[in-house]
Amino acid sequence: MPLIIAIDGPSGSGKSTLGRMLASALKLLYIDTGSMYRAVALAVIEGGIDPNNQNAVIELAENLDVNLEGDPESLRTLLGKRDVSELIRSERVTEMASVVSTIPGVRRAMVARQRELGSRGGVLNGRDITTVVFPDANYKFFLDADPRERAQRRYLEDRQNHSITTFDETLADMTERDRRDTTRQDSPLKIADDAIVIDSTGKSIRQVFEEMMSRIKTNPGFERCEGANHEVD
Repeated sequence: MPLIIAIDGPSGSGKSTLGRMLASALKLLYIDTGSMYRAVALAVIEGGIDPNNQNAVIELAENLDVNLEGDPESLRTLLGKRDVSELIRSERVTEMASVVSTIPGVRRAMVARQRELGSRGGVLNGRDITTVVFPDANYKFFLDADPRERAQRRYLEDRQNHSITTFDETLADMTERDRRDTTRQDSPLKIADDAIVIDSTGKSIRQVFEEMMSRIKTNPGFERCEGANHEVD
């Protein structure tokens, strides 16, 4: 059976970085679901669509040609044939993505696309991967960390992208995103009953990666999965 590794967790918990690291180590497709919602947000902005007009946003999402290409360290997000990897990282798109991703119809459209992309195996991260997108994934992880530490990680990342947002603003934004993610009606962020929960507070990315790899490689089912590199360090 294809190997599917699902990773959920709140913003700043390390999902994207660790997803890329696992996909690289195991030679699997990396599917950054957050980039897909950002692509929808960019299309909403460029199309001049009112995000409060949910029917219009849903129709756009259902007909949007979103794809992911490249290896984990150079993943490209495509809208049609256009590479929008850089455009979807702007603050405006980030804010819009947090709004449109709460619309049930948008989530259903993206879930269908994510399942299609992951049908041959891969590493997926997001906020509903272990509970909705691939509830039968071979490995399900939930990453978490202290909110202030998560905010600090995001703040430092944003500063590298020349953002002028303060730490307090980053913390407030993250707190609001956590609230929206955990209370939305459709596919809220929650811990799957059989998920492996890892608290990364005070841990390096490498430490968390090694813990996740240890959990994967010591599982008897790992050798029976297709599409993964079983000869990993």
